[in-house]
Amino acid sequence: MKTTLIIMAAGIGSRFGTGIKQLAKMSPNGEIIMDYSIYDAKEAGFDKVVFIIRKDIEEEFRSVIGNRIGDQIEVEYVYQDLADIPAGFEVPEGRTKPWGTGQAVLCCKDVVKEPFVIINADDYYGKEAFKLLHDYLIAHAETADKMQMGMAGFILKNTVSENGTVTRGVCVVDENGMLEQIHETTGISIRADGVHCDSEAVQKWITPDSNVSMNMWAGYPDFIQVLDERFAEFLKDEAGDPLKKEYLLPNIVGDLLKEGNVDVKVLETHDKWIGITYKEDTELAQAGFKKMTEDGVYPKKLWN
Repeated sequence: MKTTLIIMAAGIGSRFGTGIKQLAKMSPNGEIIMDYSIYDAKEAGFDKVVFIIRKDIEEEFRSVIGNRIGDQIEVEYVYQDLADIPAGFEVPEGRTKPWGTGQAVLCCKDVVKEPFVIINADDYYGKEAFKLLHDYLIAHAETADKMQMGMAGFILKNTVSENGTVTRGVCVVDENGMLEQIHETTGISIRADGVHCDSEAVQKWITPDSNVSMNMWAGYPDFIQVLDERFAEFLKDEAGDPLKKEYLLPNIVGDLLKEGNVDVKVLETHDKWIGITYKEDTELAQAGFKKMTEDGVYPKKLWN
């Protein structure tokens, strides 16, 4: 069975300063974080990669990674655009950012017809999560009574930045490893006296060992269909600032859970996240990849 890796790489990266953060080099050979994710996904059994990008970064994106990996794995591109909205809607005057991760994945509806895993371009997830989610997709492909999804459940303490707060989907997981709730939570940090975050409700129960989502979801084409069906409802909803509100995967999955329309298996992984949230994270990320290469986790050159 064919499986696809969807990489969300259209983010503007405003906290990174100048330059495109997804394309920051992590090794002397010029590999970037996406190289390691694609390498791990290919090793786990994925056959194709779909890049979600913006038109304005296409030329640089292809030169930095797309053209290099084209002979290693099947590659396709889709484009996230602020103006790509259903008929009858208009972009609010003054809005400049696209509509979030839900709209990003919706851009894939014409090219992804097989089981898939979604990831962020600027996050390193580790080998374990790709293997767990790939095997989940194969095992649950024939389950038809309710929408099925999988989620990589990272341990919060393995996903924080030394250079500032992070946003995570903080999860409530039942005794069978099924996702009950997900709370998109900003301002998360771990200090000597424990975890701190912007949500008073989540603050009451969050711990360093809580499962969190890093936007690494496993799903089937029926989920993309749901994204399509609900996008107009999101745009029609007058709640939130029209210049800033976003159609976000954790919120969409959370709504489906509340309605009883999806089962989400949380596949816990203990790999340590590496990411580029802030410009200062780059040096730490480069050191992390250097150590993994020295330890033999990765070859000195990923692609021949």
